[in-house]
Amino acid sequence: MNKVKSMLDRVLTWAVVTLFALLVVDVAWQVFTRQVLNQPSGWSEELAKYLFIWLGLFGSALVFGERGHIAVDVAVKKLPQRAQTVLAVVVQLAILTFTTLVLIWGGLLVVELSWNQNLTGLPANVGPLYLALPISGILIAFYTIYHLLRIFTGKEKPLVDAPQDVL
Repeated sequence: MNKVKSMLDRVLTWAVVTLFALLVVDVAWQVFTRQVLNQPSGWSEELAKYLFIWLGLFGSALVFGERGHIAVDVAVKKLPQRAQTVLAVVVQLAILTFTTLVLIWGGLLVVELSWNQNLTGLPANVGPLYLALPISGILIAFYTIYHLLRIFTGKEKPLVDAPQDVL
């Protein structure tokens, strides 16, 4: 499972970098056509919106895989180790439940409902663009199960230590 996670991390990193680069190029084109050519591009704003959504969802999945998400753990750190582990498992199960219900199942429903809806600014349908929801949900579910198994086996601490030097 470590090899799968490592490969998934690399693919997801490249996807996020590519999406960010495309977003920068798209927004630069939008500014250029609006300010220099004085003819705003009709499609670039719509594309930027969907690139940003995909970037946000995939970026959050990548950060989740690294356990780099925000955690308020002041009270949890005062608990005994066993209670920290139980709480970490409960949190991972809650995340898995939310991801399954909202991102995967709800995302698939949204994709199905909007599959044939046309976009006004792009020659594409909305449904395929909404695939970012279930895809990122599957990624987050994988990372959740990965961390859950590692916490259960003791290979991973229930709490992630924050870096000491923030600035």
